[in-house]
Order: sequence, then structure tokens, then C-alpha cells
Amino acid sequence: MQTATQSSFPRAVYELLSSMRLAISLLTVLAIASVIGTVLKQNEPYSNYMIELGPFWFKAFAALGLYDVYHAGWFLAILLFLILSVGFCIYRQTPLMLREIKSFREHATEASLRGFAHQASYPLEAGKAAAMQRLTCYLAGQGFRFKLGADGGDAQPTLIAAKAGSLTRLGYILTHSAIVIICIGGLIDGNVPLKVQELLGYKKTETRDLPSDKVPAISRLTPANLSFRGSVSIPEAGSADVVYLNLADGYLVQDLPFQIQLKKFRIEHYATGQPKSFESDIVITDPDAKKAFEGTVSVNHPIIYKGVAIYQASFGDGGSRLAMNGWSLLSPAAKPFPFKGVVNQSSSLSNGDAQYTVEITDFKMFNVQDADEKADAAQPPGFWQNASRIMDDAASSAPKKRAHNVGPSYQYKIRDAQGQAREYHNFMLPLQIDGRSYLVSGMRAAPNEPFRYVRFPADENGGVEGYMRLRAALFDKALHPEIARRFAAAATQGAAVNEALRAKLVDSTGKVLEIFAHGGFEDLAKFIEGAVDKAEQEKAAETYLKVLERALFEANQLVRQRDGLKPLPPDMQSVQFVRESLNAINDSFYYGNPVYLQLKNYEEVLSSGLQLTRSPGKTLVYSGSVLLVLGLFAMFYIRERRIWLLVQPDTVLFAMSSNRKTLDFENEFRQHQQNLAGLLKG
Repeated sequence: MQTATQSSFPRAVYELLSSMRLAISLLTVLAIASVIGTVLKQNEPYSNYMIELGPFWFKAFAALGLYDVYHAGWFLAILLFLILSVGFCIYRQTPLMLREIKSFREHATEASLRGFAHQASYPLEAGKAAAMQRLTCYLAGQGFRFKLGADGGDAQPTLIAAKAGSLTRLGYILTHSAIVIICIGGLIDGNVPLKVQELLGYKKTETRDLPSDKVPAISRLTPANLSFRGSVSIPEAGSADVVYLNLADGYLVQDLPFQIQLKKFRIEHYATGQPKSFESDIVITDPDAKKAFEGTVSVNHPIIYKGVAIYQASFGDGGSRLAMNGWSLLSPAAKPFPFKGVVNQSSSLSNGDAQYTVEITDFKMFNVQDADEKADAAQPPGFWQNASRIMDDAASSAPKKRAHNVGPSYQYKIRDAQGQAREYHNFMLPLQIDGRSYLVSGMRAAPNEPFRYVRFPADENGGVEGYMRLRAALFDKALHPEIARRFAAAATQGAAVNEALRAKLVDSTGKVLEIFAHGGFEDLAKFIEGAVDKAEQEKAAETYLKVLERALFEANQLVRQRDGLKPLPPDMQSVQFVRESLNAINDSFYYGNPVYLQLKNYEEVLSSGLQLTRSPGKTLVYSGSVLLVLGLFAMFYIRERRIWLLVQPDTVLFAMSSNRKTLDFENEFRQHQQNLAGLLKG
């Protein structure tokens, strides 16, 4: 009993693995996994998935290995079992298929032939020998191969067994072999040895931000690594001999068998500023061969050396040098201070007692904006949403972006002494929004938040200096009395107002300026809510806004006079500038840091993003794909047809069958039926 049980277990395993149901089930799981791998972007930093999916689904997807589906252990295991299953199917069915290809089934009996659904009988008018000759010639002319049964002479029946299209059965062998070959290629490119090393603890992903030469050996892969797909960014005149492989929440460093140097990166743009084409002139130096050669990598035109394909994947900033003006937003300083920085480097910034670190993260010379796209306002919604209809233009919102190039932009982070950082996205040139010009700056406190934009109104020269002069005047308390006196004089001009009332107006105006300079619209709203009855608050808000607006108009005239500039005419354009300045000043309280960095000049340095792959299984996958196409063609477009002609002394019995009963088969049977009737007559 024990021996029978032991012998039946391998047989049961064999039956399971060679089962077509198992193979189809595994293929279905792989298809679903492939869909997931297509829909869910693969090999992104884990922080991106956390932001997009949230904590729960992030952990669930990570546990399933969905962030790198095609290299997940379960995916490779399914590939392995699929290879075994399909391989056993081939082993089990191929001998039968080959026998069927060779077999003519020449031992069919008259009884079995008369049981066919497609059969007919004809009287034999000519002699048997003549009929045999006519029939064999006909079959050969129709493309059938045939075999004659035993000839018993004129008195005994002779069977002619013919067939065509038997190679359709090769389709089964080819398609199943193709699946095995493709899966083997997938296993090779899935880098199973690396997975085993990770499982055994010989390799471990690095999560620290380290220079490539400081990454420990446990997180490095030698040039002999079987397969890899990694990327590297090389600035102009820079070089690299490693690529980085993103794995899970870290990376591995892959040493290359050669060094790549970027001589020149070129990029062409459309008229709108969109990238048209880009390519890299590189120098490959092989230390083993002690030689170097040059080449150009462009999109869809890689260079392949030592089995490593070098693709042009992307481009970015390689360390552009930026010269900026730093403007204090909440102080009476009217002049900027110079600040210089380099992309991907950090610099120190001091604002009195506070110390900051500026990390410049990106610079783009061309920016194409979509029409009518809007972002959130810099300030949160509240009381002053109602004031927007009074002032025509409420607190700032993001610019209406247009489908054209708006010029250079730059991004940076300002980190305080406690390590808290805010990210900024600024445009160098003024943007045209509703017919007005603004210097635009976006801010966000976390990477998963949208940018909230501040619009600094451009002056008559297209710069931010006019706004900064007016802003400085508002924050200079020493100027408040003079601004209030000018406003009172302009407001009471031509009216009989006694000095006491004029002094009260001056004092009220100074109070409004002080409140707004302390906390913007929010503080002014709190003051109105505490000092005015609720029924009168809207009317009071309208009055205070008019006072504030006209007082700042006088402040603007004052600072322009002080700087030797012509006064502005009291037209709508000047009033609009003051209103926009009020909104920008209010938004500055929500800007996060009291400094605005304005780009004045730059020296662009580009970097080329290269993707390097070693894919030895690629040839197998391509070969398997060709076999798969041939196999499917053979299975679906080649029909096996068999004809039996039983020549008897007085009759000829015709029978026909096919592996697929189609309309074409029915038509072919009727055609043969008619042809044979005419052939055997006379």
C-alpha cells in the first residue's frame, strides 16, 4: 500500500503540472499582474506612492510587491511554474501531435467512413485501375498528400487516405514552446540570482543618500551582474561609471564595465517651448580594452556596448548657477540683497537673527503652461472673500496659464533652523494674467500639497521694484503719519473740515495702516468684528478698504517722489496697481518665509538622463514572440482536412473531415463532391 501511494504521488504531481487548466490559470494570473504593472507606474520612489495611495493602500501594495511587479518573487515563481507546466504539456502532447502529423489513418473501414457526416458514394463506371489513377492525380492536384492501402486486386476494395494542412498541429508545439522561451527570457531578465542573494541577506538595498563611492559592498553589484535596468544623470563635462537601481524604499549601485562621459547635450524646442528632440554626445571609455570611442545617443537610438544598451531617457538641470535678488517681504527694507546659488546645492541665508538654508532643487529655461489652469490662493478663505467684490480683485490665486512658453522658472526650498522646509516655485519673467503683468511665486509646505501662488504686480518697467517700494513704505511705521496726512489732505480737499476732524481722520488712517501692516486683511477683519456692530460690519469693511486703498496710493506717490520718479496719474491703472499690491502684501503673511528670491541672471548647465539596461533574455523573448506568431498562424489559419476514397469494384465511397467545421469546409466538401462526380463519370 505504501509503495502504491509513493508511486502515485509523483504521478499526481506530473498530472497536475501537465494539466492545461493549471497552465491557463497561471497565464491568467500573469495577465492580471501585467495589467497592474502597466496601470501602476513601476519603480517610483516610495514617497510618491505614499502620497498618491495613502498609508493603508501603500502598505497593502508594498506587501504584494506591486511597485515592481515584474521582479516580484511571486511573479518570478509563477513564471517558473508556468515553464514547468507548459513544458510538461509539450512533453506529454508532442509525441501525439507528431504521430498525427505522420499518420494518414489508412486503416479506416467502410463502416466507419459511412458514419461520417460528410460522405458520398459514386458508381464506378470506369475500371478500378483507371479510377485509381484519376483519383490520385486529382488529390495531388488539390494539394493533398496521400497513401494507398493494401491493393487486393480488382475484386477487393482499395483505400486512398489523403490529408492536407497537418502542419496546423505544429501550431500547438510552436505556441507552447514560445511561452516557455518567453518565460525563460523573463526569468533571466528578472535577475533571479539577485533575488536569491537578497533573500539570503547577501545583498541589501541602501536607503541613505550617499555618494556612489561611499555605498557599501552589500549594496553594490559587480559588472558581471546578469541583468539590470538603471538610470543615471550626467551633467555636461561630467562622467559616470555606475547606475542606480531603484528597489523598494532604497537603491542598489550597479558598477559598469566602462565609463560614460557627457561631452555635449543638445535639445531642440517647438515654438511653444515644448521639447522637440534631445540627444547626448558621449564618450565611452573601456578600461579593459584601454580604448575610448564617441557616439551620440538620442531617443529610440541607443548605443549598445558590451551587452549594455544606453538609452536617452530624459534631461534635467546639471548644476545651473543662479544670481538672485533677495527681497524682505515683511520689513521696511526697500532694497534687495544679492544671493547666489547652484542647482542641487545648498547655501546659507541670514535674516537678522534667523538662519536659513536655501536648497535650490531645479531650474527650467522653458516652461509651457496650459490655458485656464488655476491653483489655490496663497491665503486661506475667510472674511475677506466678501471684500473681493468691493476691490474687484481679491486675494491672489495662481495665474491663468497659457499654452505658450512663459520663460525660465526655478524651484528651491528654504529650511529653518529646526529643519522645517517650505518649497517655492518662481517664474523669472512677468506673466500676463487678464491683461496685467505679475511676478509669480508659488509656495507649499509639503510635497503632497499643491502650490499656492502669490502675484507680485509688475511696475511700469515690468519689474518688482515698484511693488517693493510700496510694500516697504507700509512696513515703515515712521512713514505712517506722513501717509495719513497726505491721505487726509487729498480726501478733504475742497471741503470745509475743521482741524479736529482732520486730525481724527489722520489718526484713523494711521491706525488702519498699522493694523494691516501687522497682519493683513485678517487682522483688519478681527478689528472690525470687535469694534463694529454686526449689522454695520460690511459697510465698515467697505469704508476701511477704501481708506486703505487711497492711503497706499498716497504712499506710492510719496516713495516715488523720494526716489526721484514721476508721480502716477490717479487713473484706473494706478488704482489697480495699489489693489494688487494690497493683495500681494496680504498673501506675504502666508508665504511661509519672509524672503522672496527673484532670479536676475543665470548660467544654464544641463544634464542628460540616461537609462542603461543589460537584458540577455531579450533575444529569447523576441525569438519566442516570433514563434508565438507562427504558432498562432498555424493554429488559426491552417485547417487540417482529411479525405478517404474507398475504391470498390462497383462504387467509390468518398468521406471527408476537418479539425474545424467551418463554412469554408462545407463549401470545400461540396466542391470536391461535384468534382469527383464528374471525374468518375464515364
